[in-house]
Amino acid sequence: MTLPVTSDVKLENELFKSVYDKTPEYVKNLNLMDFSNTGEFSFILKKEHLEAYDENKNPEGLNLKEWFANYAKEAKVSTAGIRGPQNILYPQDTRFPINLVGIVLATLAKALVANEKYKGKEILKVAGREVRYNSELFLDAIARIQAANGIKTLVPVERKTVPIWLASFLAFKLDLLGGEYITSSHGISVKNATKDLNSQGSQYLPEESLEFVDKIQEIFDKTEKFGTYEIKIAAKNNPLIDEKIMAKLNDGVDLYVDYLKSGVAKKINLDLIKAFNGKIVIENVGGSAYRTLSRVLKNLGVSEKFDWFNIEEDPFFHSIGKYDVTPKGEHAFYDYSVDATVVAKRQSGEKFFPVIETLHYEDKLKNYPVGTAVLITDPDHDRLTITQTESASRKDFLKENGIDFVEIDNEKILTVFTANQAFLMLMDFWAKQLKAENLWNNHPRFMIKTTASACSWDEWAAKNDVKVVNVPVGFKEIANIMKKVELQLKNSPESEVIVDDVLGNSINLGVNPRLLFGGEESGGMIMGTEDLIESLAGRKAVAMREKSATEAIVVASALIAKLKDKPLSDYMKEVFDDNNIIGRYDTRVDIAYYNESEPDIEKLKQAKIEGEKKRTKNDLFYLSMAMGVKKGIMTIEDVKEVLNDSFKSLIFDNLEEIKFVGDGTYLKFSDKYIEIRPSGTDAKTKAYGGGSDKEIIETYANVLGNYSGERTDLHKKFISDEFYENTKDEAMKYYLAFVDKGANNELFEIPEYKF
Repeated sequence: MTLPVTSDVKLENELFKSVYDKTPEYVKNLNLMDFSNTGEFSFILKKEHLEAYDENKNPEGLNLKEWFANYAKEAKVSTAGIRGPQNILYPQDTRFPINLVGIVLATLAKALVANEKYKGKEILKVAGREVRYNSELFLDAIARIQAANGIKTLVPVERKTVPIWLASFLAFKLDLLGGEYITSSHGISVKNATKDLNSQGSQYLPEESLEFVDKIQEIFDKTEKFGTYEIKIAAKNNPLIDEKIMAKLNDGVDLYVDYLKSGVAKKINLDLIKAFNGKIVIENVGGSAYRTLSRVLKNLGVSEKFDWFNIEEDPFFHSIGKYDVTPKGEHAFYDYSVDATVVAKRQSGEKFFPVIETLHYEDKLKNYPVGTAVLITDPDHDRLTITQTESASRKDFLKENGIDFVEIDNEKILTVFTANQAFLMLMDFWAKQLKAENLWNNHPRFMIKTTASACSWDEWAAKNDVKVVNVPVGFKEIANIMKKVELQLKNSPESEVIVDDVLGNSINLGVNPRLLFGGEESGGMIMGTEDLIESLAGRKAVAMREKSATEAIVVASALIAKLKDKPLSDYMKEVFDDNNIIGRYDTRVDIAYYNESEPDIEKLKQAKIEGEKKRTKNDLFYLSMAMGVKKGIMTIEDVKEVLNDSFKSLIFDNLEEIKFVGDGTYLKFSDKYIEIRPSGTDAKTKAYGGGSDKEIIETYANVLGNYSGERTDLHKKFISDEFYENTKDEAMKYYLAFVDKGANNELFEIPEYKF
């Protein structure tokens, strides 16, 4: 056996060996497209490629029809790009959702749609990547396919890594038609994805994805009709693949720093950071944030205030989150992702933070003083987790206030703030900074948040006269509200801005409002500016379209500097107390129905299919009742009766509302909320909770999230089989109506480019 790739890291080598052993010979021998060929060439898509592989009857089969059916299904519901596992050693393996052939087909389809819409125009897009396996190859393929179709692609010099927020920022700022970004965010190492960015720099909404999905179907239809379809790939040095513009713009870093200085990097914040006596640590998971963030901090004049962990780029993410045993105790490669807030259980039942455990802070933080903050960012640098060392004597205080921690040694612990907790502190601090500059009253303030995020944010907002717009999960949903607000600001600048939230409320944001905060509980946030952000061609925005860990790091660092020796946990309690917040506790339970790290794709597919059935059954149990109340065939009293009957250990007497919120079911009680949401991209259920008692919300989230979804006699009494079967379709109509109401559908006009 000769592995095509080897590693000095034992666990990574085990992963490579496992993938190699599970890959059939015909896949290993595939030579469909050779991107080491730097010249022009063509890939001939054949009719045989569309059908399943059969050694005798169809040895050229790639089963692209099955791949496409799954791809199209995900495009309709995806919250963050079309993502999935890949064969990290053999990227042409079409048995996996993400593969080179699929990337080529999707890129070609998007190029054809763009050329039809903007016939005869100069089309420019940006392409970027982080550090995952095969990302460099996929970036090369995307740029060369687009060049072959007359589209100019801006790429960093030597096609190196950039964060997702920088690609998004450049798409908006430079008035590009959009961009392609290769990442799977904080997902497991073997996953990858393409995030399609539109001309606003936000991720495609489902209707935008469906345009190119339809185009792939056209390509398949022509292939079936004529037997073949030629896909041209441009030379690697084609002039339409442009590194010069990005070099001239310093990858956009200088433009981005100017943007930051108009917002979170104002002098009032930078002065605090510059005066800070200690060091703030940036944990750079995957290594790819360092290349850009280090330049940003240097340009802001604060780089010496930071120490870095893991600056080398590594697709195995420095073994972070990786284990050789599954949660069930089986010996196998298992990846918990690189989300530092993930909580798991050992075989003994003890809770632990598997990702943080693999960061080895017992060694790395040994010589840092108590009070050191560690800001953990993910490979595409859009999410942030805030942690801080504290004295072990503060354990009782932390437990009382619902703050999790990890023991480092006998003297020192590491507090781990959920994004719900961290972002509450950041929005409160930023509001105080605006007030200190006498800017607060210049505009009405509003925030956009996902329903799954903390109810403490809504409570804080109510106390501080900040309007809240709740949306489904996904930053594209936050961006969609921004665009609705901007349309009204443009068309009626003197009028009150009114938008609907996903809960069915009309929210009056006032005249000429400004975004204070946009974010979600999974660790992504953005903050607005006082003056509207303007693109080179004059388009205006209240904030950028993608979450940015850089923005979060700047604000968090200023807060840490302001507090000096006072722990963040004390500040969090002050925010709760000063604003009389009741819902101080939050939780999230992730229920995975299979091992995503399984290297045998056939086992993985089958496990995912079975898991999706369980996920959907759980979802429909609650969703059908939410839609039943909406349609008037159930009352809230009926729902209480069903739930009290189904869950004897829980009490639903104080349930006030049950609502579909675009991608999940939201249960509002008098003292808490629980949201049950099926993952849009995987066989997972996510259960969120917030309220006044941590133990209670954890219990409810666990019980409701893990429910089989089995329909009881009482459930069937109120919800007919026909209504149950049609629930998803009815819910989708409601979601699309929410997205479309007041939508900013202004057609993008390609400007004359002068940069």
